[in-house]
Amino acid sequence: MDPDPSRGVAAAHATRGGYVVALDVGGTAMKGGLVGAGGEILLTDRRPTPRDEGPLRVIEAIRDFVADLARAGQGTPSGVGVAVPGLVTEDRAVYSANIGWKDVPAAGFTPLDVPVRLGHDVRTGGLAESVLGAGRGERDFLFLPIGTGIAGAVVMSGTPYGGSSGWGGEIGHIPVFPGGERCACGQIGCLETYASAASVARRYAERLSRAASTRTPGLPIRTGDLYGGPPARRDLPHPEGPQNFRSPAPGLRTPGSVEERALPPEPGPRPSGSVEGGSVSPEPGLRPSGSVEGRAVSPRPSQDVTSLGSSPYVGELAPARGHATAEDVVRLAMRGDPAASAIWDDALEALSYALATYTLLLDPSMIVLGGGLAQAGPALFDPLAERLQSRLTFRAAPPLRPAALGMNAGMLGAALLGWQAAGVPNPGATWTLDVLRSPSVP
Repeated sequence: MDPDPSRGVAAAHATRGGYVVALDVGGTAMKGGLVGAGGEILLTDRRPTPRDEGPLRVIEAIRDFVADLARAGQGTPSGVGVAVPGLVTEDRAVYSANIGWKDVPAAGFTPLDVPVRLGHDVRTGGLAESVLGAGRGERDFLFLPIGTGIAGAVVMSGTPYGGSSGWGGEIGHIPVFPGGERCACGQIGCLETYASAASVARRYAERLSRAASTRTPGLPIRTGDLYGGPPARRDLPHPEGPQNFRSPAPGLRTPGSVEERALPPEPGPRPSGSVEGGSVSPEPGLRPSGSVEGRAVSPRPSQDVTSLGSSPYVGELAPARGHATAEDVVRLAMRGDPAASAIWDDALEALSYALATYTLLLDPSMIVLGGGLAQAGPALFDPLAERLQSRLTFRAAPPLRPAALGMNAGMLGAALLGWQAAGVPNPGATWTLDVLRSPSVP
């Protein structure tokens, strides 16, 4: 008798097509593919998500994508797995503020008469990392992709945990700075407002814009301009009050930084956005740590610092775009740009507070970081690990690990859901690590 019953079930589905359709639906793009019973990625494709055209158009686009993928396979697929944002159960997309749909049954996402299962986009990526990737063999860990927004997959006893009502893992909306900026969700000081990739880029542009608007023409930019006020000393009261002073936590330091500095007062409340009555998180961004106290930084004559995202350095990185991305902000921070360093420092601080809280509550064996921001590598992992440990005075911090599956995580997780829908027990358990070297989604 075969000790692995999943092989027999998968073989039974080979008469249909021996593959499933897997689709990872994001707010801007949909990543899809065909995945075989042994984890082989047979085909991948990518299409834009027509979010601006309304939820019904998005559902139609998903159905068309599933049908086109199935037509490219041999025979009828054994199942369909779809990862979607928002509040979701395995058989219904309950609500998505980002896209705008409400109470869409799983069958509504496919024109095929085959089993289908839905999953939350981040938890589905966490499922893939748990079964196939960086969390393979770990029973309890956090999967935290940091991209346009921030959400986590809480993996407990080997299974992503959604909580009593499906909202589990919304770590991006943990308040980390109670007196800080207003998040699009309506709360104050959320992690996502400081540490998501979109917020890092946004906050960097806003800081430069404020500095440029208060600068006297013809004079060099002072560090105080970039920080929103003059440098503050630790032994003197901060002009905006002690609530706006934070001494830097250990971690990243840029050339010319000093040991102690004051961060600028946080900008005022920002209005929250909405889609179909639901809140939408702003585009996040990165922010570097460290600063340059008391040192004048003059713009190059050919650069216009009044442009959003401009700086003495950014012209070298993104002259064609006219603005800085989160990736640019990190690179600028590493080069000593004081504004970028301040923004990155806030992001690292916010992440360290949120991860310390998570660690004390759930004691994970590791924390897996993914998404576009994780591509910062040592610029993220090294100072964040140091800061996280500094928050945990009586215990060791869990190790930080990069996600292993990259852009394929959501799609591979959707494939696992598709095989679950098809009745295969423990799909992925026998898949080899060759799946990690399969072609990436374009």
